[in-house]
Amino acid sequence: MSELLKSIDERTRLAGTNKLEILMFSLGTDARSGRREIFGINVFKVREVMRTPEITGAPEMPAGVKGMVSLRGSLVPVVDLTERIGIAGETRRDIMIVTEYNGQTQGFLVEAVDTILRLDWSCMRVPPAMLGQQLGNLITAVTELPDGRLVMMLDVEKVLADACCTDTDMAYAGVEPLGVEGACVLYCDDSAVARSQIQRTLECMDVRAISATNGQEAWQALQKIAQTAAARHVAAGELVHVVLTDVEMPEMDGYILTKQIKGDHRFAGIPVVMHSSLSSTSNESLGRSVGVDEYVSKFEPQRLAETLARLIGERARVARAA
Repeated sequence: MSELLKSIDERTRLAGTNKLEILMFSLGTDARSGRREIFGINVFKVREVMRTPEITGAPEMPAGVKGMVSLRGSLVPVVDLTERIGIAGETRRDIMIVTEYNGQTQGFLVEAVDTILRLDWSCMRVPPAMLGQQLGNLITAVTELPDGRLVMMLDVEKVLADACCTDTDMAYAGVEPLGVEGACVLYCDDSAVARSQIQRTLECMDVRAISATNGQEAWQALQKIAQTAAARHVAAGELVHVVLTDVEMPEMDGYILTKQIKGDHRFAGIPVVMHSSLSSTSNESLGRSVGVDEYVSKFEPQRLAETLARLIGERARVARAA
C-alpha cells in the first residue's frame, strides 16, 4: 500500500492544470443493490494507508465514529464510512485511510484500496440528485472509467462536519454586519455543507452572496456580471467585491478559475480568496502561484469573516478615494 503514496511532490505539479489524482477504494458489496461501488478521495488529502490498528471506543460517539486509535503518539478519531454512507451488508474494514483536513487528522475505515487514478476535473460531473440522495448526499462528483464503472468522490467535509459537529452557533460568534452598502461576494464550492457555512457567514456579515457549485459555474456567473457591468458602464469590481473559491471542484477547479480571473482585464482588482480544507503550506503556495490573494482554511467562520471584511473594506476605501 505504501507504493500508492510515493512521489507526492510530483503530484503537486498538477495544480493549475485542472487535473487531480484520486485514491480509489471500496466499502464492500451493498446488500440492497448487489453492487460493489467505487469511491475516491483526493491524494493530496491522504497521509497514509494502513492496516486498521486497535480501535478504542468511547461512549456517546457521533454516528459512524467508531472510536480513537493511537498513531505515533497522537489520538486520531476513526470514522466507519460504510456505516456513515449506509451500505448494508457484512463487510470487513481492515484498511484505514489516514487523511488530513484543516490541520486535523482522522482515519476512514474501508474494505480495500484499489489504485491511484489521474484524470481531468472536466471529466468529473455533478452527481444526479437520485444518486446523491441514495448515498446520503455525501457525493460531490462522479466520473466513468473506461470499463464503464463509476467512481464517486465523497463529500468528506460533510462527513467530518456531521461527525464532529463543526457547524455550531458558537463558530459564528463575533461575526457581525460589515456595514458596507452593496457589498457582494461570489463563492463556489462543490460541498453542500461548505456552501451552507459560507452562506451563513455572509448573512451574519450582511453581505450579498452569489453562489456556484463549481469553478465552471462561477466562471459563467462572472461572464454575466461582466456583461451587466459593461451595459451599466461600470467596472465588474463594482458589482462583485471578492471571489471566494474552493480548490477541488468538478468541471473546473479553483486553480483554473483563479488563473482565468487574473488573466481577464475585466476582473482587474477583484481579489480571489481560496477557501480550502487542503491546509498544508504547499497547497497555500500553489494557490499563491496562480494569483490567489488570500488563503483561508475551511470551518473557520471568524477568520473568513475577518479576511472578507478587510478585503471589502480596502476596496470601499479605494472607491471612495476615486
